[in-house]
Amino acid sequence: MAEIDVTRIAGNIGAMNALNSLNYINKQLAVHQTRLATGKRINSAADDPAGLTIATKMQSRSEGLKTALANIADAKNLLAVAESGLGRINDILVQMRNKVQAGGSDTMGAEERKAISDQVTAYLAQIDDLVSQTKWNGTTLIGGSALVFQTGADSTDVVTMSAIATVNSAGLTLSASSLNTTDSATFRTFMASIESAMSLVNAELAKVGALTGRLSFKEDQVAAAQINVEAAYNRIMNANMAEEQVNASKYQILQQTATAMLAQANAAPQFLLSLFR
Repeated sequence: MAEIDVTRIAGNIGAMNALNSLNYINKQLAVHQTRLATGKRINSAADDPAGLTIATKMQSRSEGLKTALANIADAKNLLAVAESGLGRINDILVQMRNKVQAGGSDTMGAEERKAISDQVTAYLAQIDDLVSQTKWNGTTLIGGSALVFQTGADSTDVVTMSAIATVNSAGLTLSASSLNTTDSATFRTFMASIESAMSLVNAELAKVGALTGRLSFKEDQVAAAQINVEAAYNRIMNANMAEEQVNASKYQILQQTATAMLAQANAAPQFLLSLFR
C-alpha cells in the first residue's frame, strides 16, 4: 500500500487507498450476493474454471444415469408384458393338456373327443392371438428378435435379452388335425407334445424372470451411482448458503467502515488550510 503524505494535497494517497479497499470490498460483496441469489458457487467460468469443467462433466453423467434409470424401468415393464403373455399361454396349455388327457381315455366316445378337438383348435387360435398381441411399441416380444437395453450412462453399458422362442401353434408343433376322434392313442401322443410345449414356455418364463431380477439389481446400482454423482456435483457447483450469508454480512460491515474511512481520508488534508490564515 502506498505511503500516505497528507501535505501533498494534489494527490490524496490516503483517500485513494481507502477507495481501492472499498472497490475490493464491493466486488467481494457482489460475489457473495450473487451466490446467495442464484444458490450456485460457480456463476461464470471465471469463478472456478477447473471446478466448472468437472461439474459440467458430472452433471452430464448424472443426467445420463437418470435416463438409464428410466430405460431400466421401461425394460422391466417390457419384460412384464412378455411374462404376462407367456404366463397366459402356459395357462392355456395346462387347460389344453387336461382336455387332451381326458380324451386319451377310452371312457370317452368319438363325439366327446370331437368336442375336445374343437376346443383344442380354439385354444391354439387363442395362443396365436396372444403371441401376435404381446408387443411393446410395435415390437413383437414372443418369437421376435433379441433386444438391447441401454442401462448406463456409457454407450457400452447395455443388457441384451436373447430372443424369446416362438411359442405359437406352429412353433410348438401343435395342431388339432393330429387328433383322431376314434383313436385315444393320438390324444395321448398329443398330450406328450403339449407337455414339451409347456417345458419350452416355462424355460422362456424363467429366462424373462432372471433378466428382470438382473435389471432390478442394475437399477439399484445405477440409482446409487446417480445420487453419488449428484452429491459431488452439488459440492462443487452449488453454494454453501450459510457460509455465503456470513461472508455477505462481513463485507456489508466492511463496506460501511471503508466508506467512513474514505470520508475521513478525504477530509484529512483540510488541516493544511490553517497555514494560509
